[in-house]
Amino acid sequence: MAKKKDDKQNHVAVVNKKSLQFFEKYINNPSPTGFEYPGQKLWLDYLKPYIDESFIDNYGTAVGVINPKAEFRVVIEAHADEISWFVNYITEDGLIYVIRNGGSDHQIAPSKRVNIHTDKGMVKAVFGWPAIHTRHGGEKEEAPALKNIFLDCGCTSKEEVEKLGIHVGCVITYEDEFMVLNDRYYVGRALDNRAGGFMIAEVARLLQENKKKLPFGLYIVNSVQEEIGLRGAEMIAHRIKPHVAIITDVTHDTTTPMINKKTQGDLACGKGPVVSYAPAVQTNLNKLLIETAEKNGIPFQRQASSRSTGTDTDAFAYSNGGVPSALISLPLRYMHTTVEMIHKEDVDNVISLIYHALLNIEKDHDFRYGK
Repeated sequence: MAKKKDDKQNHVAVVNKKSLQFFEKYINNPSPTGFEYPGQKLWLDYLKPYIDESFIDNYGTAVGVINPKAEFRVVIEAHADEISWFVNYITEDGLIYVIRNGGSDHQIAPSKRVNIHTDKGMVKAVFGWPAIHTRHGGEKEEAPALKNIFLDCGCTSKEEVEKLGIHVGCVITYEDEFMVLNDRYYVGRALDNRAGGFMIAEVARLLQENKKKLPFGLYIVNSVQEEIGLRGAEMIAHRIKPHVAIITDVTHDTTTPMINKKTQGDLACGKGPVVSYAPAVQTNLNKLLIETAEKNGIPFQRQASSRSTGTDTDAFAYSNGGVPSALISLPLRYMHTTVEMIHKEDVDNVISLIYHALLNIEKDHDFRYGK
């Protein structure tokens, strides 16, 4: 990790009051996989003052472009979708069973409040669970599992549920909202990875406010469907055909209980962005990120991935005959829960690292080995 003499003294706040207000609104707005459009509209509305043009592809990936006529194209990317549930089965007495949309964690579901998205509007419901008093019978307690978690929307029959507009295929999201914890952490659902969408939008803001002119076209990409296989990134990579891609996503803070650092690495919130080493990460582009961090006093951490990064980096890297790609990750606690946590200074530092890295990329920059 890059060393600093005094973290507080060297840290430069990037996020301002206006952008933080957008961040809170953006996190609270649901954008489940396959149904990202409302969040994408919010994001593009915020981004538009800082870009030259924008578009949304057939599946909802949103793109803002600076210097659209430039032949050399650089992508900075995050994914917009969040984990959620689908209505899968409605019982005769009005209870609802679900299946995953993305990597939803069944163990956190009991007692959570949710919103069921229907054509008639939002319907409130809760994940029910038997009271502790009723689970004592000398038998081993049954743990929450996909087969036994269920939703209760206050109805007593299947017909009553259907009258509310609920049907098989309706998407379900948690209703937990954004907050700031101890003036140090941002907390909320879907920080994986709308925090990334927020950060790349802030890079565009800084470029515009600091009057920086880039010698290439910059494509600020907020992809859909990452949570079910990097699909949005796969589609948009073939459309843009970038020459360079810098991806940002979240990674695990491994300092909390029940995480093995020997297998997961040693990473912590508050210690800076994480640069990755993986087959999909192009070595020379990664070196540029590290040199940029060191030159600008930005703290960073390192992470190794065995076969793939599991992020949109893989989709960009292996597209179009091979695109030099790198990953900057944001340390996060409690991934795929409703209380995901990220450190405020890490957010500022990821933004700063991407911003300064872009200023170090030249027109027709050649990242090939031996160059």
